[in-house]
Amino acid sequence: MPFKSKAQRRKFAQLLVDGEISPETFEEWNRETGREELPERVQVKAKRKTAKRKTAKRKTAKRNSAKRKTAKRKTAKRKTAKRKTAKRNTAKRNTAKRKTAK
Repeated sequence: MPFKSKAQRRKFAQLLVDGEISPETFEEWNRETGREELPERVQVKAKRKTAKRKTAKRKTAKRNSAKRKTAKRKTAKRKTAKRKTAKRNTAKRNTAKRKTAK
């Protein structure tokens, strides 16, 4: 397998000096690389986002909006119930005041 960068070639040369790889392995890689002009370092290519994630986001967004709508409905119901209770209590108080005033 050929070297991909100058940095990789230096690393393998260091491994050869340290005795961690055999001279045959280094020579094989060197031969396969040939006289190519190698970059100093290889840049990692950015991964593309897949369409699946977008779909998942859409589903999540739909779910969240449904939750929000449900929460709004529940809040509205609660407020309506509070208003009705307040009206009832006011009516009771007014009735009690009328009875005591007579």
